Amino acid sequence: MTGKLNGSCFYHLSYFYIDCAVNTWRSSRGTMPERLTEMLMDTWTPLIILWITVLPSIYMAPMNQSQVLPSGSSTGLKRLNEEQRVLNRSKRGWVWNQMFVLEEFSGPEPILVGRLHTDLDPGSSKIKYILSGDGAGTIFVINDKTGDIHAMKRLDREEKAEYTLTAQAVDRDTNQPLEPPSEFIIKVQDINDNPPEFVDGPYHATVPEMSLVGTFVTKVTATDADDPVYGNSAKLVYSILEGQPYFSIEPHTAIIKTALPNMDREAKEEYFVVIQAKDMGGHMGGLSGTTTVTITLTDVNDNPPKFAQSLYHFSVMEDVALGEPIGRVKANDLDIGENAKSSYDIIEGDGMDIFEITTDAQTQDGIIRVRKPLDFETKKSYTLKVEAANTHIDPRFISGGPFKDTATVKIVVEDADEPPVFSSPTYLLEVHENAALNSVLGQVTAHDPDVSSSPIRFSIDRHTDLERQFNINAEDGKITLATPLDRETSTWHNITIVATETRNHSQVSRVPVAIKVLDVNDNAPEFASEHEAFLCENGKPGQVIQIVSAVDKDDPKNGHYFLYSLLPEMVNNPNFTIKKNEDNTLSILAKHSGFSRQKQEVYLLPIIISDSGNPPMSSTSTLTIRVCGCSSDGIVQSCNVEAYVLPIGLSMGALIAILACIILLLVIVVLFVTLRRHKNEPLIIKDDEDVRENIIRYDDEGGGEEDTEAFDIATLQNPDGINGFLPRKDIKPDLQFMPRQGLAPVPNGVDVDEFINVRLHEADNDPTAPPYDSIQIYGYEGKGSAAGSLSSLESSTSDSDQNFDYLSEWGPRFKRLGELYSVGESDKET
Repeated sequence: MTGKLNGSCFYHLSYFYIDCAVNTWRSSRGTMPERLTEMLMDTWTPLIILWITVLPSIYMAPMNQSQVLPSGSSTGLKRLNEEQRVLNRSKRGWVWNQMFVLEEFSGPEPILVGRLHTDLDPGSSKIKYILSGDGAGTIFVINDKTGDIHAMKRLDREEKAEYTLTAQAVDRDTNQPLEPPSEFIIKVQDINDNPPEFVDGPYHATVPEMSLVGTFVTKVTATDADDPVYGNSAKLVYSILEGQPYFSIEPHTAIIKTALPNMDREAKEEYFVVIQAKDMGGHMGGLSGTTTVTITLTDVNDNPPKFAQSLYHFSVMEDVALGEPIGRVKANDLDIGENAKSSYDIIEGDGMDIFEITTDAQTQDGIIRVRKPLDFETKKSYTLKVEAANTHIDPRFISGGPFKDTATVKIVVEDADEPPVFSSPTYLLEVHENAALNSVLGQVTAHDPDVSSSPIRFSIDRHTDLERQFNINAEDGKITLATPLDRETSTWHNITIVATETRNHSQVSRVPVAIKVLDVNDNAPEFASEHEAFLCENGKPGQVIQIVSAVDKDDPKNGHYFLYSLLPEMVNNPNFTIKKNEDNTLSILAKHSGFSRQKQEVYLLPIIISDSGNPPMSSTSTLTIRVCGCSSDGIVQSCNVEAYVLPIGLSMGALIAILACIILLLVIVVLFVTLRRHKNEPLIIKDDEDVRENIIRYDDEGGGEEDTEAFDIATLQNPDGINGFLPRKDIKPDLQFMPRQGLAPVPNGVDVDEFINVRLHEADNDPTAPPYDSIQIYGYEGKGSAAGSLSSLESSTSDSDQNFDYLSEWGPRFKRLGELYSVGESDKET
């Protein structure tokens, strides 16, 4: 199948492109002149639509069926007759696979896109053309007789650029296909109907101030929905509408650059630039779109700091606290951020060691502070030279000059009423512990530093001298002793002296005074501890019994040296002697052997201990020497005389333990016998009418007179009365119980509650007991009881007379109860 007009030429409506004419020219004349080809392919005239018809001069008569090749063939061979075979070049039908239609075309009638024709069509209208595929029947409609294809709607290439359809020729009567289906494409040809758009706009960009010409700023991008391949509809050219002469843009790359040098942020920080993108290569008639670019100049350090004034004046009181700010200076910098940060320093002046300057990180101020105390009387004013310098310097602008500035600061010190000043920050005094009362230990002095020079009064802070051991003269500051001192009790005394101005009592100063108590020899030496020596019976003569040491509470400068001696009457004793050791200790020695505990168990040896003080002090201490039995290697085993009479291998401790065990066993036996005796004796003997032994109290209500299991012995008010498992009384027990014994009288002092529990236990375990042994008393009867309460306690407290005859009507179980209450009432009346 081929697309043809008048049986020989396929044609279609085209925008600057005439397929039918070119093909017709080539079919009739062979080769198309080159000039015509250039004219048809390159001529550009906007919005011109050509309706192509076949000129008579290039018209080709229709080929008969035997001369037209099927669609897709290029050559063929035909036999003219069966006797001779002649090779002829057949005229080619146009091989087609696509058609074109102009987008956005609108007219009074549908657009003829093209015509379908088959060589099998003899012109008898027996051929029927069928069209299927994209938009068939809606967008594109075919005349089934002529094969003409019309576009019924206005097309938009940006919506859909091409449509794929299938054409087929069938027999109109039988609907049988005459040829296989042929697929072809209808392409929508583009026109310039979409302006460029900046999808990412508006834009924001930054560039450092003082940048060189041509410095890159940013790049913008515009898009055009038209066909970038066909024509110049999508060929964009960029230009600046606003923002010159500061910035420029590359026409094809859309790169924005600086166009002026040394743009100063401090003069103008922000620029508003309008960029235009125009299609058709920027020629007249093209569509355009615009966007805005906000360009901000970023700061560089191109400005030095500058003090607002060259001279600053400050005044400060002389008693200002150290570290306290006394004033601020400010160096302004036109830059911002890190480029505006400055550091301050004192570079000259007579108060460089008295004052310091620091930088406030928030305000970039220079804060002047006091480093050392001020004294109006010593110096009344100071002059400083301070410098402010940028901390971040840009090397590109360092040639522009030093990025620093200086200013002069004058500080005037004003007089203040100051507290007294002591001649020393601390005082150390020494005094012997035997110093006389009211003796002068030392003196403190203070003065008023002010010009007025107020008199000073001294006192002792009694919180530091609670025992009031010292006094001070309020006028001259002399410290005296008020109570005796003892170095052995306290070596140091720390007190605080207060100096107060007499004209202004609020001006007070304090100073610590340390008083050291010096030692005198006023304590006699003595044994370091209570010594007790042990002497073995089998000891040898000259054997060291004990080494003793002495102590002295005094503290001589050259250390202690003790002298030891025996009392004069003990010098010639026959038993012991002493020996002074080099380490200031004393050894006790035995003069003979053969000591015996039976003869004498303990010896007392008085020893005189003297020190080397001036005057010397001495004391007598007695050493106790105990004679003991020792083993062969000298180990003490026993020092008591009783050890001779004890069994061999059995000590006194063991005997005491055995005796304690025996006593404990005797006590257990006595308790066991006593308990057995109480258990076998009857507790109480009462009249048969007395039923207290059978009264049981329950806190829950039973199920009636037939319910003998309603109570729980665990609910008795006395929890000690719980006696374990209770047998049921409505069945016969498995074991036969002996008849109950007679009642025993209640002994004096027996707990009634215990007695009741015992009798209750016996009654519960005796199946032969009559029913009245199961009397139940309820503490709570519930509400709405028609029978009322059965509590004998409530009835006894009631003032009204009660008749218990109705109990006999309740059955044999309550008959006995009625008799008991009747007897009780008769006894009460008598």
